[in-house]
Amino acid sequence: MYQKICQVDQHYIKITCDSSLLWKYIEPNFIAAPTTAPTQVNIELDILGNYGNPFSGFDVRVANFDHAVLFKRDDYLIAATPDFRKAVIKAHDQMALKHALLNVYSSYLIQHQSGLLIHSSCVIDHGAAHMFAGVSGVGKSTVARLSYPRPLLSDEATLIKFSPGAINVYNSPFRSDIHATGGGKPSPLKSIQLLHQDSQDQRTRTTQERGLKQLLERTFYWPHVDQDLQTIHELLKRIVEQVPVYDLSFRKSNAFWNLIS
Repeated sequence: MYQKICQVDQHYIKITCDSSLLWKYIEPNFIAAPTTAPTQVNIELDILGNYGNPFSGFDVRVANFDHAVLFKRDDYLIAATPDFRKAVIKAHDQMALKHALLNVYSSYLIQHQSGLLIHSSCVIDHGAAHMFAGVSGVGKSTVARLSYPRPLLSDEATLIKFSPGAINVYNSPFRSDIHATGGGKPSPLKSIQLLHQDSQDQRTRTTQERGLKQLLERTFYWPHVDQDLQTIHELLKRIVEQVPVYDLSFRKSNAFWNLIS
C-alpha cells in the first residue's frame, strides 16, 4: 500500500493507493506537502486498481444519494461524500485515474465555490499567469512546450482559485505530458488566450460574453445537482469581468509571446 499527503493549491490531500501502476501517475504529479503542513487534511482519497474495462467513451453516469455521490464510467468508479472531502476511486489504468481525479477535485472546488479546472495550458511570464484554451488538438501542449523556459502551471487542466479581489492560478497536478514541479504557490491570472493555429501571429480582444461561453465549454465538470451549473456560471463571470480574453492566432514558434509580454 502506498500513501502520501500532497499539497494542491491551498489544500492538503491524503492519498492511499494499492496499485503500483496507478501510483506511477500520482508520484510525479502530486507534490508531497511540506513537513510544516497541518496534520488535518482537506480531502482523503482511497485509490484501488484493477477495476473495469479500458476507456470506451467520455460519458459519465451519475447517481446522487443522501450520503454518497457516485460517478461511473467503464474504466472508473467514484464513491464520494456529498462534500467531496472523502472518496474511494476504482480505476482501470492511469488515464482512467487521471480523469477520475479531475472529476473529484473539480466537484470539490465547485461544491465549495472556490475554484475551477479549465481545459487549457498556463504559463508564468514576469510573475503573472497567462492561460491558453482551445479545442482538442489546437495546440495547448504545443504552446506549453514553446514557452520554455517560462515556468509551466499546467499543460492540460488549469487550476484557478478565487479569493476576495483576486483570481489566481496554482500549479496543476492534472498533467498530460509535462510533470508538475511545485504545489502551493499562486500566480495572478493576467490574460486568457483562445487559441487558433494560423500562418501568422495575431491577438485581438474578444467580448466577455464570448469569453464566458468558450470557457464554459472547456470547464471540467460533471454536475450532480442543479446548483452546480449556476455556480460554474457565476465563477466564470467573475473571471471574464476581471481578466481580459483574447483570440490568439499563432504559428508553431514562440514568437506569439511578443504579442503577450
